[in-house]
Parts: sequence; C-alpha cells; structure tokens
Amino acid sequence: MTDALPLEGVRIADFTWVGAGPFLTKPLADHGADVIKIESRTRTDPIRSMAPFRDGEPGPDRSGYFANRNTSKRSVCIDLKHPEGREIALELIARSDVVADNFTPGTMHRLGLGYDTVKKIRPDIIYIEMPMQGNAGPHRDFGGYGLAIAAAGGLLGLSGYPDRPPVGTGTNYPDHVPNPLHAAIAVLAALRNRRRTGRGEYIELAQLESTVNVIGPALLAASAGHRVERAGNDDPVAAPHGVYPCRDEDSWCAIGVFDDPQWQALTRVLGAPAWMARPDFTDAAARHRARRELDKVLSAETSAWDATKLADALADAGVPASPVRNTDDLLHRDPQLRAREHWVQLDHPVMGPSVYDGIPYRLSRTPGRLRAPAPLLGADSRSVCLDLLGIDEKTYARLAREGVVG
Repeated sequence: MTDALPLEGVRIADFTWVGAGPFLTKPLADHGADVIKIESRTRTDPIRSMAPFRDGEPGPDRSGYFANRNTSKRSVCIDLKHPEGREIALELIARSDVVADNFTPGTMHRLGLGYDTVKKIRPDIIYIEMPMQGNAGPHRDFGGYGLAIAAAGGLLGLSGYPDRPPVGTGTNYPDHVPNPLHAAIAVLAALRNRRRTGRGEYIELAQLESTVNVIGPALLAASAGHRVERAGNDDPVAAPHGVYPCRDEDSWCAIGVFDDPQWQALTRVLGAPAWMARPDFTDAAARHRARRELDKVLSAETSAWDATKLADALADAGVPASPVRNTDDLLHRDPQLRAREHWVQLDHPVMGPSVYDGIPYRLSRTPGRLRAPAPLLGADSRSVCLDLLGIDEKTYARLAREGVVG
C-alpha cells in the first residue's frame, strides 16, 4: 500500500449541486482529485439549507446532508453573472482537467461557460453535464430532483403493492446511486482516453437514461409482451420471500427461500412445525403458488423470535436472511460495519466531530480516504484566487468588496 492517491494531479472545476452532481465528484475527491466546488454567496448549493442540521440549528455550514456529499473538496464563491466573475471561472477551468455541472440544459452556455467556449481555452478539457432528461427531446427543459427522475424512469412504477399507489424508495435513489456512479465511470474513462490520446471530450449523462438502467429486467419482460406490475416483496421464483414480523415492536426479519434445500434449512431452524409439512408447501413451485398463505403462517411463527437471533440462525444454516436495520442500528449496533470500521469521524470546523460514511470500495495499493470534512462556504476563495490563479492581493480585496468573490 502507498500513501499516493490514484487521482492526484487531477483538478475538477465542480459546478454541481444538490445530490447527483456532488456525489459524482465526492469519490473522485476522496481518491485524490483536487475538486474545487464553485458556489456564490447569493446562490449556494441548495442542500446547504436542507436538514438534518447539527443541533437542529440551520446554517450553510451545518447541514449533515451537504457535509456527507462534499468531503475532501475545496470551496470558492464566485458571482458567475458578473463579467469579472466569469473571467475568474474561466481561469480556473483553464487550470482544470474536468468541468462538471448538473444544471438544466443551456445554463452553463448562458453564463458564458459552455463547452464550446471552454474548449477554446482548454482543448483537452473533459466536460460532463448531467441534465435530467438530456440535452435533446421534448422534455429537455424539464427540471426536477430524485423523486421526479425516479417516477419518469419507471422506478416508482415498480415500487409498492399492486393494489396500492406507487411508493418511493425512502430516499431520492437515482441521486445517490445510478446517476453519480455512472457519471464517475464516464469521467474516469474519459481521463484514461485522454492519457492515451491527449484529447478531451464532452460527456452528456441524461439522468433519466441512467435511472432506466435500474429496471432492466422489467423492461426486458415488457419487451417480451409480459405485463409488469408492482409486486411488493414478491420474487418470481422464491417463496417465502419478504419481511416477517418478529417479537419486539417494529422489528422484522427479511427471509428469502429460493430452493428446496433452503426450505429444509428453514424448517430445521424453526423446529419443524407441523404446518411446514403441508402438501401445498412440498416443493418450490407449490410454495410459490401458495405464497400468500405461506406468508401468513410464517409470520405467526417468526413473531416469537428476536429478529437478530432468527436472522443469524437462518444465515448460519444457509438461508438468505437479515434483520431489517434502521439508521440507529446501523450506526450504533451493526457488528459487521463496526468490525470493518466503516464509519469515519471527521472534525468539522463548525459542526465539530461528525460521522461520515466510509468509502465502500477499497483499493489494495492506493486506497482513497476522506481527506477533509466538507468545506465551509467560500473557505478556499482566497487561496484559490491568489495561489492557483495568481490574482494579486489588491485586486482580490477589490473583488471581495464588490461581491465578485468571497
């Protein structure tokens, strides 16, 4: 293992905000890229004003949501609508390898920072945009956040029970998983190609198309003429398959039985109750046909168990199972995350010691690390302007007084 980080020497001019964009640039920053987040004092990243806040007190530097998505980055404030602010942004881009934004189509162009302008001053730039539904098509100008993207991309249409309204995933899933990670792969591929060829390129990631990737099996079924409906916790093959109540209030165990050996193992763990020998439960196909009745009788059985003890016993016997964890469980009581030292504590200058997610992928020779907590708003404006861009002290003081930087 070496102290060097794999993306050292790469600089990213980060114009992204909210969820998907900052979560694109975060793993790149955690693996060594110099990510400079660009905001303005009058138009900060909206998630700086989103809960949860440390001690319940709102403030641009107190949002846990913002902090979690922006580790290892630097922050500058630039008024991009001011002519001198635009010139400063272009100077920063000229010293960068990647430009990233997730605005609606045309926003960067209207600011004078579009790809056609940028590639004239940095021909080998890698420029990624993440419009919600792409830069072309009848819905190109539609804005929205994770909920709207999940609905437009079919994810909500598959979530829930067939006799009830669609439900979400409990979070804006496209913002946190497919969209930023597809974007990160695209950036890394473009960086690799530039190293080989010397050429930069423009990347368009339509978040709608990225989200559609999540429901691939359902799309294949639909293309074959099958009607695809919301199915709750059902599985096309496994039965039982779902979450089952346990002894304590609001405690549950997720269980999935995919074949006869797993059913036999479940039978042994539960002490071979008589109902498990019923003719309609004799094999996998029969159990799947009778899955509604099976869910009822199994729920009555699991209600006497502690969720963790049941899950551990089933997992030891080869049955896929887990207690249904809540956030408090994960943070304070999950033995696996604790053993792997997943949680990282960083000392934030305003919020104090704060818990962050660790990096979920571990490179054996060049592992990333959370190098610093999320930056305070504009914390690096002075150092970036003076040390990186070469602006003199007097000019910087004037620009700060006029609100161009800060």
